[in-house]
Amino acid sequence: MFQDQKIVVVMPAYNAAKTLEQTYQEIPFDIVDEVVLVDDASEDNTINVARRLGLTHIIRHSLNRGYGGNQKTCYKKALFLGADIVIMLHPDYQYNPKLIYAMTSLIGVGQYDIILASRILGDGALQGGMPLYKYFGNRFLTFFENCLLGKKLSEYHTGYRAFSKKVLESLPLEENSNNFIFDNEMLVQAIFSGFRIGEVSCPTRYIAEESSSISFLQSIRYGLGVIKISLKFRLQKMGLIDCPIFSSKGKKLKIYSPKE
Repeated sequence: MFQDQKIVVVMPAYNAAKTLEQTYQEIPFDIVDEVVLVDDASEDNTINVARRLGLTHIIRHSLNRGYGGNQKTCYKKALFLGADIVIMLHPDYQYNPKLIYAMTSLIGVGQYDIILASRILGDGALQGGMPLYKYFGNRFLTFFENCLLGKKLSEYHTGYRAFSKKVLESLPLEENSNNFIFDNEMLVQAIFSGFRIGEVSCPTRYIAEESSSISFLQSIRYGLGVIKISLKFRLQKMGLIDCPIFSSKGKKLKIYSPKE
């Protein structure tokens, strides 16, 4: 599709042995050039499944670094491989890999810098099994963020995203948390920096014990983190604080090849 642009899929994995193969097999390799799997010290067979499938780039953290820490390793490796477009795809089969076509094209033609696969666009979130407390939490937090950030996104909390190389190289991602709030911090940083964010509709499919999901307590912590970073954004815009997470001098990712 974009012969002059390298497309890399990164998969932040934790205990994904049951669903990795199904997810991997549906990746559109007619446009995807490389796949990187980073295993965050899983307690199951994730690494063995990845090797059996023949993944070229497999990285294993000896100690669990958290969801954000996993993503940092993913992006460092993707940039080292020369990626022009990077798609983060969870290996739990919660998101449809075939959407990579649409997500990649919107960045590839220069329309957007970031594409989010929204579970809220359309009517499928609850029908697809999203727990009620997650759905209503999602709606409240999204409304809150749209008000403070001045955007009109349908959701900020999807784990299925595509980025241009410029986004990953220029945002101070090392300033972000290694935990679940990393995702939201990254989007708020991107909005602060003026990157263009688009959305595509993504069917929701929660598979009981197999879909990766944070606990209720972690969800509460995440929600409080979302409120905190949104307030920081507004205060930074007003010139009342100077936060490293929004600074052009903040720590950016060092591009190197993590040990495989």
